[in-house]
Amino acid sequence: MGTGSEQVKRELLLDGLDCANCALKIENGVKKISGITECSVNFVTKTLSLHTTSDIDDQIVEEAKRKVLRLEPHIRISEKGKPSTSGRSTAGALQHHGHGHGHDHDHGHSTAGSGHVHEHSHTHNHDTHAEYQHGHEGHAHAGHSHEHGAGQTKVLLARLAAGSVLMAAAIWSPLEGWAQLALFIVAYLIAGGDIVLQAGKNILRGQVFDEYFLMSVATIGAFAIGQYPEGVAVMLFYQLGELFQGMAVNRSRKSIQSLMDIRPDYAHILTGTGDETKRVSPEEVRIGDRILVKAGERVPLDGIVRAGHSMVDTSALTGESVPRELEPGNDVLSGFVNKNGLLTIEVTKTFGESAVSKILDLVQNASSRKAKTEHFISKFARYYTPVVVILAALIAFVPPLFLSGATFADWIYRALVFLVISCPCALVVSIPLGFFGGIGAASRNGILVKGSNYLEALNDVKVVVFDKTGTLTKGVFKVTAIRPEDGRTEEELMRLAAIAEAQSNHPIAESIRAAWGREIPTEGVDGYDEVAGHGIKVRVDGSEVLAGNAKLMQQANISYTAPQTVGTVVHIAEAGTYAGHLIIADEVKDDAADAIRALRKLGIRKTVMLTGDAKAVGEAVGHDLGVDEVYAELLPQHKVEQLEKLEAAKSPKEKMIFVGDGINDTPVLARADVGVAMGGLGSDAAIEAADVVIMTDEPSKIAGAIRIAKRTRAIVWQNIGFALGVKAIFLLLGVFGIATMWEAVFSDVGVTVLAVLNAMRVLRVQES
Repeated sequence: MGTGSEQVKRELLLDGLDCANCALKIENGVKKISGITECSVNFVTKTLSLHTTSDIDDQIVEEAKRKVLRLEPHIRISEKGKPSTSGRSTAGALQHHGHGHGHDHDHGHSTAGSGHVHEHSHTHNHDTHAEYQHGHEGHAHAGHSHEHGAGQTKVLLARLAAGSVLMAAAIWSPLEGWAQLALFIVAYLIAGGDIVLQAGKNILRGQVFDEYFLMSVATIGAFAIGQYPEGVAVMLFYQLGELFQGMAVNRSRKSIQSLMDIRPDYAHILTGTGDETKRVSPEEVRIGDRILVKAGERVPLDGIVRAGHSMVDTSALTGESVPRELEPGNDVLSGFVNKNGLLTIEVTKTFGESAVSKILDLVQNASSRKAKTEHFISKFARYYTPVVVILAALIAFVPPLFLSGATFADWIYRALVFLVISCPCALVVSIPLGFFGGIGAASRNGILVKGSNYLEALNDVKVVVFDKTGTLTKGVFKVTAIRPEDGRTEEELMRLAAIAEAQSNHPIAESIRAAWGREIPTEGVDGYDEVAGHGIKVRVDGSEVLAGNAKLMQQANISYTAPQTVGTVVHIAEAGTYAGHLIIADEVKDDAADAIRALRKLGIRKTVMLTGDAKAVGEAVGHDLGVDEVYAELLPQHKVEQLEKLEAAKSPKEKMIFVGDGINDTPVLARADVGVAMGGLGSDAAIEAADVVIMTDEPSKIAGAIRIAKRTRAIVWQNIGFALGVKAIFLLLGVFGIATMWEAVFSDVGVTVLAVLNAMRVLRVQES
């Protein structure tokens, strides 16, 4: 990152952040602070992530907090994972978090009415949440108020009702002149005084071009040219629209939250020798502790089942609807839901290292890696509003000077309409929500995408490169053929093989024992000898039994038939006579062929398989699955070289993904445009190395990820086209004097609400 010092990541929770434009302002402001190498505001989870240099970490974070409060004084800041250390740098006082938002909660997601995405706060009520709080907690500015709970919403609705009644009284009462104007002014101040006040404060802080400024200028301007009813009505309508917009955003936040509602609330830890349990927070449980999980409860930590049998619902982590059976000795992950039995689990990972914790971190941190579209909109919004204000000034003053019959009042009104329309909220709100929704929909389907940039990159994928073992195949050896000779039966041949392989821990030996599937006879067996690189010699009832490869047969001068089959061949001989052979092969995954076909349908130009396996094996698997190109007998460094050749052969606009099992494929995963790992239900190496993690180990999910990416991009571009299109039409209508301020407010607020609702459609994507 350019500093040479160690990078430290700090996260601040911004309570009260309910305007995407504000999030953008905070991000752009904090980025400029010296010592901050990376900064990202997640509007959906209200989190500010900072990367700083460790030697001056605390001062930089303090400066970032001061900057946030300068830009948005109503925001309350608390630091995730540790108490805030200062109250000296702002007008705020240091206090415990207890104003009814539920950040200080017992459970990760218990505050239904507040619209916060809570799970990302791993600090619970046993941590101190110290926070900055600006003196005027009861503020209620411009649609921000409804964020703070039902009470504030009622206050805003009461103000809107009072403003409407006073405006009606002013219009229809017999009052005239100053008395009527006074009624309009009181109605205006009740409805929108807070917006004017906020605009004034922002101007004093050097922030002129924001929505408060635009609305204040437009409505005060309406008063200046005698359009009193319109000035009040537009402010009322704007506040109402902001209320609806806030509700739509809250609803979308909750929808995304419900997708990731996998954070466990508590753990029942076994105490002493009996069955007594103590209910504790998952963070308090240590490795080696035993916990009890009852029917209907969520498994709070990763571990091994020590007692009990049950079915578990794994859909929160894998997207799979079919329950999985658990018995003693099985691994279990946090986030699974216990369906029926009582399970005793020995904890193998602390909460911070558990599957649930990693998944939540991945999904919530995904927004820090922004897509190109988001960067474009950020830049666009920065220049767009000042340009519109300059254009509005030109519209107000140029035509009356040069056009005969043009009046200042008429053209100023048109300029004011132009200003109201210009707020870029629809784009700034709906695009991050669209991408975050896409990442949420993918996680619900068992696909973890580490950033909007990777979700966007999946749209342009034309080449998919697969590793073989563990990706297209199960990575588990299995006896696929038993070929006895010399008049023996299959059972006799398997019995000899099982006896020979009884002591070996080689994967091939394990597959032979599994195929035998019963107790291996030990009577009359002695003289066990494992010959490295050849196989095994053992005496059974005085006869020598050999089990191994062709070299072992040649060494013992036993003639054999070389089979024309793909797979590992285990030859077996007894008392100097060839008894037959077994074929052992890695099984192809059930959905591997479907995965290749689905990718073709999505327009993937080329599928490639790389494997370290023998050429005959690799080509046979590739042919069966319909893969275009197969490269076999490759070491990890050769895979990288092969990937670079494929990279050179494609056009720069095309993207390439590499799909591996993440354990020995780290260099290749890192080299590809998008690295996809088979997560194997939380394989740590896979989660670290890849950009996308498939939690179910199913290659067919890759096509699902691309489909979700395409749908997300379609919705994002619909919103861009819709918002800019409607604004362009109304800007023109405003200039020609056709559109009134009423239509202008609809084109701003209405478009935003519709764009937010449209962005939420991506959450309904369900992959089979």
